Amino acid sequence: MSRLLVCPPEYFQIDYEINPWMRRENAVVPSRAVSQWQTLVQVLEQDVGVGVERMQPVPGLPDLVFTANAGVVAGHRVVISRFRYPERRREEVYFAQWFREHGYEVLTLEESLYFEGAGDLLGFPDTWFGGYRQRSDIRSFPKLSEIFQREIIPLELIDGRFYHLDTCFCPLSGGELLYVPSAFDAYGLAAIAQRIPEEQRLAVPEDEAIRFACNAVCVGKHIVIPAGCPRTMRLVESRGYRTHEVELGEFMKSGGAAKCLTLALD
Repeated sequence: MSRLLVCPPEYFQIDYEINPWMRRENAVVPSRAVSQWQTLVQVLEQDVGVGVERMQPVPGLPDLVFTANAGVVAGHRVVISRFRYPERRREEVYFAQWFREHGYEVLTLEESLYFEGAGDLLGFPDTWFGGYRQRSDIRSFPKLSEIFQREIIPLELIDGRFYHLDTCFCPLSGGELLYVPSAFDAYGLAAIAQRIPEEQRLAVPEDEAIRFACNAVCVGKHIVIPAGCPRTMRLVESRGYRTHEVELGEFMKSGGAAKCLTLALD
């Protein structure tokens, strides 16, 4: 992963409530959100060394900042998300426009198949996992598997706090997995165990799970992680990773952190 898509938080605020974290009375402090976002981008560009592509923010679309939900990219093809909630559906056309303008082949699923992009489709080079129930529809994964020619293993998300897979499941470049076991049902845990050896499965402490420890960005041996997750940081550092702690509290009010704010373009 060497290029990421981001969107400045010029219009970011909490206008509606579509997950357990969002409360309109818990207002975003705009200046703080901008500062936190700029620090995240600076760390990604200067400390981690990735290229960052910026898309234009749009008035009235506060969650456009969470570019992980734009879709899923493989090569020069992208499948654009079909959002479950009407509040976010207007984002789809802007994400599609950005990818078309940058030379991607843009694909979409039928309207009845909810799919929320890289928020719910993650994995390793040889194994992809898809989160469903809270936002994405399990029926979307056979279609995506056909498009991308990849096996996709569905994982049911059973805790509303972890409404997207990327809030509780973080594949690392060395083959390890940061995850929240309580976010999955017995079948999901068995599916994870079947594909990822026990010594590679790194369970995140519950108090840090709700600090979005799994909503981290891993690039090579670098991990950009939300502030307030010291045990998770020590855990991955013991595996040879270098951590970069970033304060993202304003975005956590809306249920997202580092991973939600970025989309891998390669």
